[in-house]
Parts: sequence; C-alpha cells; structure tokens
Amino acid sequence: MSSRTRSLTLTGALVVLVGVAVLASITIGSRPVAVGDVFAVLTGNGGDLADRGVVEARIARTAVGLLVGAGLAVAGAAMQGLTRNPLADPGLLGVNAGASLAVVVAISVFGVGTLTGYVWWAMAGAGLAAVLVHALAGLARGGVTPLRLTLAGAAVSAGLASWSSGLLVSSQQSLDSFRFWQVGTIGGRGLDLVITVLPFFAFGLVVVLLAVRQLNALALGDDLARGLGENLLFARSAVAVGVAVLCGAATALAGPVGFLGLVVPHVARFVVGPDHRRIIPVCLLIGPALLLVADVVGRVVARPTEVQAGIMTAAVGVPVFVVLVRRGRMATL
Repeated sequence: MSSRTRSLTLTGALVVLVGVAVLASITIGSRPVAVGDVFAVLTGNGGDLADRGVVEARIARTAVGLLVGAGLAVAGAAMQGLTRNPLADPGLLGVNAGASLAVVVAISVFGVGTLTGYVWWAMAGAGLAAVLVHALAGLARGGVTPLRLTLAGAAVSAGLASWSSGLLVSSQQSLDSFRFWQVGTIGGRGLDLVITVLPFFAFGLVVVLLAVRQLNALALGDDLARGLGENLLFARSAVAVGVAVLCGAATALAGPVGFLGLVVPHVARFVVGPDHRRIIPVCLLIGPALLLVADVVGRVVARPTEVQAGIMTAAVGVPVFVVLVRRGRMATL
C-alpha cells in the first residue's frame, strides 16, 4: 500500500470516527433520541417538541466538543514540539491558570455571573498569562529556550493558582460559582458562545498550521534549526501565540479540560510518526472524537445525573497513555 493510499485510508477512518462520535453525542443521553427523530428535527419534518429541544441543546454541546477537542489537541502537539518536552500540555504556558484567575476575579470582584462574561475574562487572563510566561523566560541571557519556557510556565501557573485559591477561600459565594466552571464541561453552552469564540479558534489554528515547518525544525534542536535558516525567536513566538489563543479559547468556552492536550499528540505520533505536518491534522480529528466520546460516557455511567467531560477525559485518556508508555512508544521529540 502506497503512502498516499495509507494517508487517505487513515483520514477516512478518522473522519468516520468523528462522525460516529458526533452522532452518539446527539442521540445518547439521559433522554435517548432515535436517529430518525434527529433527522426529522434537523430537516424540519416534524419531531416531538421535547425531542426538538434536546436535539438543539445537544447540537450546541457537540459543537463545543468539536472546537474544544480540536483546539486542545492541536495546542498540545504544538506545545510539545515547541518545548521538546513529551510531557508538555497546553497548561504549561500558564493559560489555564491565567484564565482561572481571571474568572475568579470576575466573579468575586466584579460580580460577573454569566458564561458570556466568563468567556471574555478567561480569554483576557489566558493571554496575559502567556505574555507573562514569555517575558519571564526571555529575561535571562540567551533569550527564550524550551527549558526556560517550561520553568517560567510552571512558576507562573503555581503563582496564579495560589492567588485564585486565596480569593476563593475568602468568598464562599465565589467558590460556589467558580467550581461549576472549573470542573470542565461542554454542556450548558449555547451556539451564541460558540460563534463568539469561533474566530479565536480559527486564528490559532491557522497560526499553528502555518508553523508546522518551524515545529519540525525546532524539534531538531536550536543549532540545526538555525542551520536550516530558521529565526528561532520568530518561530517560537508564532507557535506560542497560536497555542495561547487556542488554549485560551478552549478554556474560556469549556473550563479547564485536562489531559486531552497531553495524550492525543502521543496517539497521533504513534499513528503517523514525528512529522508535525501529519501530527497536527490527525490531532484535529482525534481530539474532538476523544472529547465527545468522554462526554457521552459521562452521560450514561451515572444516570440520571452525569459526570462532567473534564473528569471523563482523564478517565478515558489515562489508560491510553499508560499503554503507550508501557509499550515504549511515547514519542521522543
């Protein structure tokens, strides 16, 4: 089988996987909806009124899952390539901690109580945290390096998390409001929020896709990347901007959804190898499928209630990650 045929077969299989996950996300839940009823609602050819409300809510939920899953998976692959750290995840730039602190400030100081308000505050906090991490990493002689970026990200994340905890301890009302956002969920979001953050997802994705050649060069090490004619400062800055925007948009929309950006890139490398020109598109499909599957499983394991997607991504992703490690197939960057 030729390389082109294998690529087409893999792409087709992943597209089918995403399609199945989307269909399951719309039809499975505390109130199952038949596929025929879904198409009846979508085409306007009838359908029960209750089914119509359920289908519309699940379509919005599925759209959130597609965006957040794709954004975090692509950001995780880019982050691991940028830092040459196979254990890096999107939170390494401090964006999750920055978004969380911004939401805490919005709730406790300014009385913000709507998801729309959380989105803008979380986006602003994520962006400022990413800028702070890069500023700290660039203070030392020699500028930004993968190690300094990792250390600065860890330090900023710890500091911002402590501020968040301090504010939450002082206000029970803020804690009650924040914990529902913090757990990470794709439910309860309307299509209006999806439309609000869609331009940010599109911008971050385009930036990362345009930087795949630079990611491949950075993976070879700084000296070889310079020998290939790459401007290291520009390459790292471009990738970091894309990662920060994707993570900020995903965190603002769904809250901190962990583990997805860590495990999906390894699955992609296991399938297609170390070339980021193939890893990023594969992550773009595997990420949404994994998040939607985790969300569907969370709906059925504790009926009539549900387990939030942020919890289920870890439960679904950890076994995959352990298998990769035990087989020695965790990719070296």
